[in-house]
Amino acid sequence: MSTQPFTRPTIVSAIEFLGKKLTQALFDQLLVRLELDNDISLGTGLSVTAKCAWLARTANQRATDVIGTLNGRVTLAEAVVREAVEATMPQNMIAEQQRFLRGLALDGYIVSWDSETGAPLLRAALPGEADLPATDDEVHQLLKQFAFTSSLSHFDQAVEAHTRGDWAAANSQVRTFLESLLDEIARRVYRDEASNLATNENRRALLANNGFLSKDRNEWTDDGKNYLNGLFKMLHTEGSHPGLSDEDHSTFRLHLALITGRTFLRRLKDRESK
Repeated sequence: MSTQPFTRPTIVSAIEFLGKKLTQALFDQLLVRLELDNDISLGTGLSVTAKCAWLARTANQRATDVIGTLNGRVTLAEAVVREAVEATMPQNMIAEQQRFLRGLALDGYIVSWDSETGAPLLRAALPGEADLPATDDEVHQLLKQFAFTSSLSHFDQAVEAHTRGDWAAANSQVRTFLESLLDEIARRVYRDEASNLATNENRRALLANNGFLSKDRNEWTDDGKNYLNGLFKMLHTEGSHPGLSDEDHSTFRLHLALITGRTFLRRLKDRESK
């Protein structure tokens, strides 16, 4: 795995799930395995809830620290997530497990269980090249760098809604994130012209006519048969695609928006660095 395979929300949800599943004694054993027994007090002096808060803070601050585990040497963040995966069950999932699994899905991972032993297995749902946690981090950094506060807010709300299982709200915020992102790019690059245009569509055409969006690659075309128009039409549909659950389709939309958004933000960064 990469040095940053999991995002902060997934790490936090993993710890919340472990806090719900483990007793004081078992949680202390977890801290020993994570090599944190000198950082977080063991025993009954702290509640499991308090230990969870300390662990969440430490695991995110030191996410890339490498520790020894039975699976070899891995980062602290990965060790925490794998501990949580080991505690999952295929039936009678509690709310904390459901949130944890949704976080993994956003990061491009799924958990399956052996049909005979019931043992859980963590595996990548997407090719490693996608590297969704790193993509998520890069998108956040670039949105902050360009002060695209509206787009950042919509993206964070989409992730938050997906994490709590509100698919309709997540889908709506994903669509609004991409609309807002292209608007903010247009206003940054072509401020005077963009301010005189009334619609999102006009501002996307402005980006294409000035070469920011590629007509040759069908990112935008005058006849409406292009990648962005097709993407927005799909994002405006209600419900899931046949054969996909609401959760799967919502995750699909969020992944598409994340990778598309990164592409345009990188392009803007390259343009301004010249």
